Amino acid sequence: LRSAFVWEGLPSPAQVVWRQAPLSITEVELDAAAGPAVEQLRRRYAPQHLRLDLTKAPLMRYVVAKDPESDRWLLQVTSHHLIEDAASADPFFMEIDAILSGQEDELPAAEPFRNVVAQARLGISEAEHERYFREQLGDVDEPSLPFGLTQVLGDGEGVVEVYRKLPQALNDRLRGQAQRLGVSLASLCHVAWGQVVARTSGRETVVFGTVLLGRMQAGAGADRAMGLSINTLPMRLDLDGRGVAAGVREPHLRRGGLLHHEQAPLGLALCCSGGAAGTPLFSVLLNYRHIGAEKAEMPSLSGAEWLDGEERTNYPLIMAVEDFEAALGLTVQVVEAVSADRVIGLMQRALESLAEALEAAPEMPLRSLDVLPAEERELIVETWNRTEAAAFPSNRFVHDLFEEQVVRTPDAVALVQGDVKLSYGQLNAQASRLAHRLIGLGVKPDDRVGLCVDRSPEMVIGLLAVLTGGGALEPGPPSSAGEPLG
Repeated sequence: LRSAFVWEGLPSPAQVVWRQAPLSITEVELDAAAGPAVEQLRRRYAPQHLRLDLTKAPLMRYVVAKDPESDRWLLQVTSHHLIEDAASADPFFMEIDAILSGQEDELPAAEPFRNVVAQARLGISEAEHERYFREQLGDVDEPSLPFGLTQVLGDGEGVVEVYRKLPQALNDRLRGQAQRLGVSLASLCHVAWGQVVARTSGRETVVFGTVLLGRMQAGAGADRAMGLSINTLPMRLDLDGRGVAAGVREPHLRRGGLLHHEQAPLGLALCCSGGAAGTPLFSVLLNYRHIGAEKAEMPSLSGAEWLDGEERTNYPLIMAVEDFEAALGLTVQVVEAVSADRVIGLMQRALESLAEALEAAPEMPLRSLDVLPAEERELIVETWNRTEAAAFPSNRFVHDLFEEQVVRTPDAVALVQGDVKLSYGQLNAQASRLAHRLIGLGVKPDDRVGLCVDRSPEMVIGLLAVLTGGGALEPGPPSSAGEPLG
């Protein structure tokens, strides 16, 4: 808690522990006419626009205020993740509670965080870390970017959080299957999340970040040390034709390997992939958390009430699976451009589909697990395909109808993928140029033209060009491991 971080004039950033780091506490006066007191504090001291100076310890800000609508006092605490994680909360609040209760003399000796740091740095060598991650990621040359989310350096603004407790029956089924197969429940959840990532990014080999406790290799007493130990490392899953029962063992083994390398620098791991430098390898995280028997944001303090809390990271999407020992919950944080409820629905359906397959069809290919909730499947397959009442000229070609739409609305958006938007006019112009190129290469009416491309604007441009040029489209497998175009 006395740490600051310096980097100017140094070959690499350094964590510096100050001998004295007095805590600054600011008392403010709230306006009864300006709305609820908690909301006033949240707006005034939002970390998105009021940052902590990393070079000055402690990296904590305490603000107290009298609630103008009641007799209570409010305390807002802002602290940086660089100096603490969830495991730090228990000893932190236990000590405060003991001091407030007059039992300070009964507290055990503090566990110096430097012991955790020393154990991590004196453990596995950087060369060994690098060998491991090159084996895991060396052939991964494309990023996994679900929902087209590419921004991994966000500030946590514009994020929506949704929590859902899973049905008890689903919890019991998943725990039963994990026990039967001799794998952890966390491994099953990684498989399910991998399915969601695969279906929303169009890839079968996927990589996402997984959050590790970081204290498994830190030695005795590490569980009582306050400080940041958690780490995020890339988790690779190959969702291929293997049977589901065999497929769930892979993440179990991979997670075991990651635990052995739990203090490897994320930057080093990312450099071991085959992707281009500067390209994010993944943009979403899975955080499997052991919460305990009841959901609680923070340990309780005598005479105090926990009102609200907020955690944010730089990633645009985080799925947290919360293990309450006999129950499971899902918490998703995602940027507003993506529906948080939809993401939770996809994850729940992936878990249901995994349980169903392990119970009734363990040899079913891993890639065929379902992620679409019933309502979304009905919307896509049934509602949007109800064309019985729609008049369609059977004597007209699709590309002719498209060109008529171009004349009617040339500037309307016709196609969107991520940040790419094409109007009808732009799409038609690119398709026409490619059609003339095909004709120049000798394509005649009814000649078959192969199309081998990922799901993308180029796929639609190619399809229209082949039809416009008079050819017959012959779809092939995509250039990367995604779903067949069909």
